Amino acid sequence: MTALQEGAKAPDFALPTDGGGSFRLSEHRGTPVVLYFYPKDDTSGCTREAADFSARRPEFDKLRTLIVGISPDSPAQHEAFKRKHGLAVTLAADEEKRVAEAYGVWVEKSMYGRKYMGVDRSTFLVDRDGVFARVWRGVKVPGHVDEVLEAVRRTAGAS
Repeated sequence: MTALQEGAKAPDFALPTDGGGSFRLSEHRGTPVVLYFYPKDDTSGCTREAADFSARRPEFDKLRTLIVGISPDSPAQHEAFKRKHGLAVTLAADEEKRVAEAYGVWVEKSMYGRKYMGVDRSTFLVDRDGVFARVWRGVKVPGHVDEVLEAVRRTAGAS
């Protein structure tokens, strides 16, 4: 699959979320949305990323921007993860990896010479019109949320 680029229309999807809810991207047209894909709940990098987005959520809220974390974990796992770490972001369950595949983040990875399929930590900023304003692939957690927040500010200022 071709990697999705800035300026392209974001593929629509619907996924169950923590707390028994659901999230459909197209229902949020008119509102910027940060979609961040991460490998697994309650691992060090993923916990740090979720905590960083949660800590900065008031600033995203002021910019009327939603934050949705997406991983292959179940809604129940997301609920436990949120409760354990006091997270303030919506977590969507992509158990069948369909959304990860559509967004080009379900990829072959390698660790200690062993190949396996997994999520490439990636973030997509979808603007009010449902178009990718920014795309980050192969994300390194430290400083990432600051970069995303700055991009949201620039995008909000441009509209």
